[in-house]
Amino acid sequence: MQRYTSQSQRAFLKLLRTLVSTYHRLIELDAHYLRSSGLTQTQFDIIATLGNTEGMVMRELSEKTLISKGALTGVVDRLQEKGLVQRKNNPNDRRSTIIALTRKGDGVFVKVFPKHVEALGNHFKTMKRSEMAEALHSLERLSACLEKPH
Repeated sequence: MQRYTSQSQRAFLKLLRTLVSTYHRLIELDAHYLRSSGLTQTQFDIIATLGNTEGMVMRELSEKTLISKGALTGVVDRLQEKGLVQRKNNPNDRRSTIIALTRKGDGVFVKVFPKHVEALGNHFKTMKRSEMAEALHSLERLSACLEKPH
């Protein structure tokens, strides 16, 4: 087991605090921009994932949104009640259903998604392209560290 020196432990804890606080700030901003659209973050995530697709089965939608299948069912039910998504028979597998945007849901996607991306993107305007690439590389490395069994 690797032991942290007090200096390396402080560096690790500072990294962890910064990562978590940055994530929380991003979620706060995200929620702020979505409130005006009448969607929750989870509902928006589903609409954004289904946008520009013919739809997808629940398993695929769960994987792409990182929402558990159990929670996803309830959110899809609420989006269906709002008339934003529909369940269609899967012609390739009668045991599964395809979730797709309705015309109304596609209208919400076309209206909300670009504005949402622009609003969040405005917070990154001061970053150079190279800085964004560097940040992406660092986040991918962090993600890889968390996937490795220890």
